[in-house]
Amino acid sequence: MKKTFATLALTTAFAAPALAQTAAPVSPHSFSGNITLASDYVFRGISQTQHQPALQGGLDYAHTSGVYLGVWASNVSWVRETGLMNNSSMELDVYGGYKWALGADTTLDLGAVHYHYPGNQVAGLPTPNSTEIYAGLSWKFLMLKYSHAVSKNLFAWESAPNERSKGSGYIDLTLNFDLGDGWGVTGHVGHQKIRRAHFADAAGIDRNASYTDWKLGVSKDLGFGTLALAYTGTNAKGNCALAQPYCWGTAPDRKNVSDDRITLTFSKTF
Repeated sequence: MKKTFATLALTTAFAAPALAQTAAPVSPHSFSGNITLASDYVFRGISQTQHQPALQGGLDYAHTSGVYLGVWASNVSWVRETGLMNNSSMELDVYGGYKWALGADTTLDLGAVHYHYPGNQVAGLPTPNSTEIYAGLSWKFLMLKYSHAVSKNLFAWESAPNERSKGSGYIDLTLNFDLGDGWGVTGHVGHQKIRRAHFADAAGIDRNASYTDWKLGVSKDLGFGTLALAYTGTNAKGNCALAQPYCWGTAPDRKNVSDDRITLTFSKTF
């Protein structure tokens, strides 16, 4: 039935108090989840899956005070391919922190993350399990973040038993710009400093394992999920012929996991 404006306004006026009385209070707690299918799991410029696809997912909790907690998982292959652990094909991350709003467009984020790799550790080798603390500052579409390793080693990097990589750090500058109509672009550059991590290649040259990585990508929100295409690269050493790190696997099937890649991902949040 079509109502006149006056009738509708009068009805609304009487209904509003009743609605206000019955409205449920807004909860300070929020939960969300995410799932991603990726053509390659690239972390800080390095493939974690030998350039194979990855299925990933996570759950997050946030409080209006700024406190947050989360868990995230993905299949990986690098732990097994480097011989550190047997029966290991998963990465499980647990993280938490606190975010402060410093202004309308600025946020400070302090937290910690633990990277856990279930499996049987090979005796005498360092564990890949690692813990970092981090601090991030976001302004509009820019984010600057520093992560600092507080575990004995960072991802099992250890040149010798007394040369552990605790204290390694990663600095990350990322741009996420909304172009409108569901389109977005991403730009990133980062530097992974691996403390006391050096090696001699096949030519006998002593090299450091630290490196710089970069990323350029575009994404489209399709409504039922987000499709993203990205180019990633590094200046990390990964020459299999020279027996350098970032070349994982057994001969003759070693793969350079630090080379330039183009990856495709589809993600959904709920």
